Amino acid sequence: MNKKIGIIFALVLVAFLVMGTASAGLFDFLGGGSGDSTANDESTFIVGFDAEFPPYGFKDDSGNYTGFDLDLAKEVCERNNWTFKAQPIDWDAKDAELESGSIDCIWNGFTINGRENDYTWSDPYIDNKQVIVVKSDSGINSLEDLAGKTVETQKDSSALAALQGDNKTLADTFAELTEVADYNTAFMDLESGACDAVAIDIGVAQYQISQKGDDQYKMLDEEISSEQYGVGFKKGNEELRDQIQATLDLIS
Repeated sequence: MNKKIGIIFALVLVAFLVMGTASAGLFDFLGGGSGDSTANDESTFIVGFDAEFPPYGFKDDSGNYTGFDLDLAKEVCERNNWTFKAQPIDWDAKDAELESGSIDCIWNGFTINGRENDYTWSDPYIDNKQVIVVKSDSGINSLEDLAGKTVETQKDSSALAALQGDNKTLADTFAELTEVADYNTAFMDLESGACDAVAIDIGVAQYQISQKGDDQYKMLDEEISSEQYGVGFKKGNEELRDQIQATLDLIS
């Protein structure tokens, strides 16, 4: 992860933890001649994101979209004299949104690993880990203790990919691996006892734990996997990627 962006992320994350909150084809000629139409003007940059993924992108108590990734994207827009638009999307539909041109990129804790050939990517800007969160009094202290337990994770998430891929042997020990729409739902299920553990990105885990009380939940010391976050553009849209990357390089 770029050192300066990493420092910015740490500061923003701390702020969120303490405070508890905090176009279709931009420039068609940058889209490789795709011809996507848009109702937005050419100076609008539309960022597709999951609105249930704090601290990277979410809706605060005032009803505004905020988060580390959205703030970073907004800074990029300001430096390019673009109008910034945060567009919440169904994570399952992100590829269709990008292909249709209704968003210019996916920028929201978006994992590069395993998707290298599916998108045109920015350089990685965050190193991330997948971890397990359980109730503090659950008696679960290691990955081995998850045997026979019900584990939830977000659909189409990196944690799910890890548990269906390199860590399938671990997942096979679970009583059940359940997919839910978002991590807010997973934590509600964890709190109610509907599941025993949540497989989740470490940044999201830290945020959720801080919001619900540090003594209520804990992360297991063993990680499931590690990965890198980047900004994902439509395959072949290298011109827009290069312009965003050049601005990110200036910020760093």
